Amino acid sequence: MMRWVWGACPCVLAISVALAAAPAAEGYVKIVAPADGAKAQRMKPATLVYEANPGARGEHVHVYVDGREVGILRRLKGSYTLKPLSPGQRTVCIKVVNRAHVPIGVEQCIKLTVE
Repeated sequence: MMRWVWGACPCVLAISVALAAAPAAEGYVKIVAPADGAKAQRMKPATLVYEANPGARGEHVHVYVDGREVGILRRLKGSYTLKPLSPGQRTVCIKVVNRAHVPIGVEQCIKLTVE
């Protein structure tokens, strides 16, 4: 009985490692700052702090405000200064794109209220 348990351990470990690596293969985007729902000043540029992993299908990331592309980010971790935004509720997204600059479905969005 002990031999079976010890013999199964490498398989369990291999499965655990494969499952842990699955999200990295998909990629991810994390907007570190500002927080979702934050307020921004109309005349001041907002700084977006981010990190991303494009995964196996992605290449780099783009920044969008209200569905319109406003920037291309070649670094996978850093910051991006948004130009001053018009007042109102704004949606800011970072999306992973492929070499053809087409979003692959990996993204994170936040809402900003510009006063």
